[in-house]
Amino acid sequence: MPISNERVSTHPFLRGLYEDDYHPDDVLDRGRAVLLALCERIERERPAGLAALYALTQAATEEFNALEAAFEAAGSEIETVAREEIAEDFGFVARAYGFPDADVEELIATREW
Repeated sequence: MPISNERVSTHPFLRGLYEDDYHPDDVLDRGRAVLLALCERIERERPAGLAALYALTQAATEEFNALEAAFEAAGSEIETVAREEIAEDFGFVARAYGFPDADVEELIATREW
């Protein structure tokens, strides 16, 4: 399903991390895919409130948890800069889909990084 939200479809997810050689592009591509799949799911399911949105974003956060091993295998990690960038993109997604009051910490509450 192609993303219909133009703000989202043109957003450069994880841009700051791609600009840093410390973070491997192939792993970042997987993280970007998680975020895009989250957007597709939001468009498909149209969460009616913050609780429903949080359920979707926390499931996507768990997929980022699974990527930690791939970062480590590539000699990298989800460190402070990466945590901030990922959290900012989750916040962007919430705002882009009409949830300006979403709490970023709640969006990624299931994070292990």
